[in-house]
Amino acid sequence: MSNYGYIRVSTTDQNTARQFAAMEKLQIPKKNLFVDKQSGKNFDRPAYQKLIRKLKEGDLLYIKSIDRLGRNDEEIQEQWRILTKEKKIDIVVLDMSLLDTRQGKDLLGTFISDVVLQILSFVAENERQNIRLRQAEGIAAAKANGVKFGRPERPIPDNFHEMHRAWRQKNMSLRQAAEACQMPVGTFYSKVRKLEEKNQPESYPDGSHQTPKTAPEPDRCGNISGT
Repeated sequence: MSNYGYIRVSTTDQNTARQFAAMEKLQIPKKNLFVDKQSGKNFDRPAYQKLIRKLKEGDLLYIKSIDRLGRNDEEIQEQWRILTKEKKIDIVVLDMSLLDTRQGKDLLGTFISDVVLQILSFVAENERQNIRLRQAEGIAAAKANGVKFGRPERPIPDNFHEMHRAWRQKNMSLRQAAEACQMPVGTFYSKVRKLEEKNQPESYPDGSHQTPKTAPEPDRCGNISGT
């Protein structure tokens, strides 16, 4: 019989120290500790799957709390059944003494464990849904306040308008205009489209104006008319 520990956090920047400390107190060998850093919405996790393959009948698995095992109500109960009935191992949930399959193996003890498991797995999934709701609400509120997500947009270089006008007047190719602005062709072209879709005459630093045109679409080979 071997003792194992399973540790999980939802993201790579979350701290596993508390779970590791609990396992160290049990003197579980480091080689028998399996750690995942991803969501508990399902059990398609590399370390957990490796652990499942290694467990043998009579082994003992420790987890800090039921939500470290997962956060999907039905899947938690299904995995519990696989571990205890098919793999025939024991499980100890450290934060809930009633979830210790070494104890109460009679009918009453099994019934109590099953009820507690159902309640805690429901709570774990409900918390996951609440987390997602809070995240969505937070993102919506931030966007409403003008917060932008993702990579910051690259500012237009000082010579962009001059190169845009030169390209439109066919004094240079699209590639030459992009290189003069030190931009990839696709980035230059994308900014041209945004500029011209405003449908307003564009003023340039020298006071001249350029009546906007609709930027041509690339052909199948990625070439653009006027390049």
